[in-house]
Amino acid sequence: MMALDRVSGEPRRGSLATRIVLACVAVAGIAVLVAGVVMAGLARRSAQNVLQDSLSAQADVIASQVDERGLGSRAVGLGRVAEVVRGQGIVVVILLPRRGIQPTDQRSTQAATTAGLNDIASTQRISSTVSVDGTDYLVEARGIGPSSGFALVEPVRMASDTQRILIRNILFALGAGLLVAALAGALLGRLLGRPLRRTADVAAAMRQGRRDLRAPVEGPAEVAEVAQAVNELSIALQHSEERQREFLLSVSHELRTPLTAVHGFAESLADGVATDPRHAGQVIQQESQRLERLVTDLLDLARIGADQFHLDLARVDLRETLTACAEVWRVRCERQGVHFRLDLPPTPAVVTTDPRRIRQVLDGLAENALRATPPHANLTMSLGYAGPSNQAGPPSHSGAGAVVIQVRDGGPGLAPEDYAVAFERGVLNQKYRGRRPVGSGIGLALAHGLITRLGGTLTAAPAPEGGAAFTIHLPT
Repeated sequence: MMALDRVSGEPRRGSLATRIVLACVAVAGIAVLVAGVVMAGLARRSAQNVLQDSLSAQADVIASQVDERGLGSRAVGLGRVAEVVRGQGIVVVILLPRRGIQPTDQRSTQAATTAGLNDIASTQRISSTVSVDGTDYLVEARGIGPSSGFALVEPVRMASDTQRILIRNILFALGAGLLVAALAGALLGRLLGRPLRRTADVAAAMRQGRRDLRAPVEGPAEVAEVAQAVNELSIALQHSEERQREFLLSVSHELRTPLTAVHGFAESLADGVATDPRHAGQVIQQESQRLERLVTDLLDLARIGADQFHLDLARVDLRETLTACAEVWRVRCERQGVHFRLDLPPTPAVVTTDPRRIRQVLDGLAENALRATPPHANLTMSLGYAGPSNQAGPPSHSGAGAVVIQVRDGGPGLAPEDYAVAFERGVLNQKYRGRRPVGSGIGLALAHGLITRLGGTLTAAPAPEGGAAFTIHLPT
């Protein structure tokens, strides 16, 4: 079973260096064993071939020196040869006419017989390997005359000796190979583990909140890629946290303004110094509603990516939604001296969507537009269709690729580079705070998230009225 860490209770894993050492030792051991097995077989066959060639040469020499008359038991030449070769572990088996094979060593006689000495013809050569009782014998037979000849028989013991020597050498090579592999694996594990350990230390520091550390990009390509990825993650986290801090600052500012008003008027009512209690109550009510909307937007923005975020989808004619929305914003624009315009198509614009969320998005876009629009300028809310090109300018009433809703204003607009980041939380608030009226930075991010959740798109671009145009595409 895998050991558990006493502190964390998680399985204790071996280090990379240990695993590399074990892998190198295993590979080296397998390689040496496989090579040894192959070499043992080759050496055995090579030694056997050498013995066969040597025995064949000796048989040729004897055959050239002995004739048929010299094969008899009284022949001095062959007897002397037999004495000489017997010292080398070679047995001479003789075949005589009418008398057959002369008895000698039983196994050698059986090997010669099996090789075909009984049927050897004059001047015939037999070179064979025969197994008798589990032992291999080399047989070199030569025919001398009719029904006569001899055979040199030698057990293959030299090949076994060679194999034992080879096995001993293989074991030595295996030990040396395993030692070298262990050293090489330890060195390799250290070289690979050092940059990984440094990267892990940086990641651990990041977990503690550090964002100023960077892992050294070194080592093999894969290890360097890991370090580079950790460094990029650190930079991304640092940037994200800075954006979050800026966003929280802007939200805190938006919360503080109505809270200050509520606190001030409530304190005046409590102290009995309010000159107009009814007016104070109205201000407290308005500012509390403002706070409620802000908190609701924050909650919606936090929940919008969750599975439990609820949408009430229905078939809706968006002309009715924009008409109801326009009644409210026309009045608010008139109070500030802004010209409001509503542009609707002559035919129904029916889509499957959540009308309450669409109205929430329109109110948010209109509030941002009115905040930036000076008196006597235009604020336009329009509805139309986009054809196959999906292009939105002033909406076209031909085609039915998607329904397009636009909220355009005649304010100062945005810098060209700001349209691409308009829906990121707090970006516009951070840039334009103190230069023009700005919101909390929540509304545009929330609108973008809602439209995306509804299957549409929300984009920002310059408007013909001179300000900014926010365009919603909803599939039909």
